[in-house]
Amino acid sequence: MRKFKGMEALIEFIASSGLAVFFHEVLNFEQLAYGVFGIGLLISLATMLLHGDIEKAREHLDKRYQMAHELTFALSAVEDPECQAKARDLCAQTMRTIRLLQQGSIPLDESEFYLEGAKRSDHARLHINSVDPISVDWEKRDILANLLQANLHAHDRGVGITRIFVASRGELSYPEAKLVVLNQINKGIDVRVAWREDLPASVVASSGDIESSLNFGIYDNQVVLDVFVRPGKYYGFKTASQEKVKSYLNLFELIKHSAHTVEEKDGELFV
Repeated sequence: MRKFKGMEALIEFIASSGLAVFFHEVLNFEQLAYGVFGIGLLISLATMLLHGDIEKAREHLDKRYQMAHELTFALSAVEDPECQAKARDLCAQTMRTIRLLQQGSIPLDESEFYLEGAKRSDHARLHINSVDPISVDWEKRDILANLLQANLHAHDRGVGITRIFVASRGELSYPEAKLVVLNQINKGIDVRVAWREDLPASVVASSGDIESSLNFGIYDNQVVLDVFVRPGKYYGFKTASQEKVKSYLNLFELIKHSAHTVEEKDGELFV
């Protein structure tokens, strides 16, 4: 059968040509001979095109089949019970990552996360809205200092920046926390504070279809970077899914509604 694979059109062409010659030369039916030859030619062409489509579909399905079962075949080859347990654990982690990708979210480790935040700040044209915990890391860690520097460069270009610090009452009394807020106010960032105790329960736990860490940034209403609530292999994720971005915009507005403007006077903060 393999010898004749792909030769159907040629065989049909030869058969129709033979019949046409028979009708023309032996039976002297010229019109019928031309008709048979024409129909045979059309059938051969149709067979050739159909065969090409079938081959493309077969190759596509074969690739999809291999992709769908490659992991299964690989797992079935693992014989050691301890190795099997490790393989199942790796598969579970991979599936969680794939589900994130299916939702339009790209997982990032900590360095990638803050590097992406700096890049997005460099490309911002309108505004950056962020929600953050009050952390002394802003003054001590290079990756956060670099992110803040990128924010300030965006601010110098005319990009509006609003940062809402989510804190518990009393946190602003700590000198380190106060210094973080004062530095950002003095650099022109619109700083606000939302008391965690005053936030709606739906905001603290989740909002709609998202569960937020309350440590996220929205860039030009197009891209969101958020830290994962639960620690794991990845630190956070990036998404440009318009549905998710809209959810984060609504969450930001809810937090902003509960936030207070922070003012500085003689080195003291007033909320």
